[in-house]
Amino acid sequence: MSGKAVLPNAIDQHIGHRMQLRRTMMGMSLKDLAVACGVTFQQVQKYETADNRVSASRLFEIGLALQTPVSFFFTGLPGNLPDETKATRSMRAHQPSDDDPLTRTESLELIKLYWKLPNDAQREAIMNILKSFTVSD
Repeated sequence: MSGKAVLPNAIDQHIGHRMQLRRTMMGMSLKDLAVACGVTFQQVQKYETADNRVSASRLFEIGLALQTPVSFFFTGLPGNLPDETKATRSMRAHQPSDDDPLTRTESLELIKLYWKLPNDAQREAIMNILKSFTVSD
């Protein structure tokens, strides 16, 4: 080992950001996620900051704990084509898009409040109200 600091890979950063986003959306603490996955909260923190890379099996466990498919963690990444993957590897840092509504505080708050409603009927009523405010194309 050379002792030279290795910068986090852009894909690992993206996955960590999506993991933190989903955990926050669910109102889950680092400790809660760690317990659900059988690791320390420091390890989850390292996954989220891309200080440590998440293995495929661990990412699957995290997806189960966060009640989301593994594909959620890859949403928004370029790279389904070989050339795009090569370009993605050369990225030094991934910054979430400013126009991504899931990165806004009010979006996370809305999601948390929606899922705190006690039953499906109330969630459906709220959804219908929101739909009534939107302009049809």
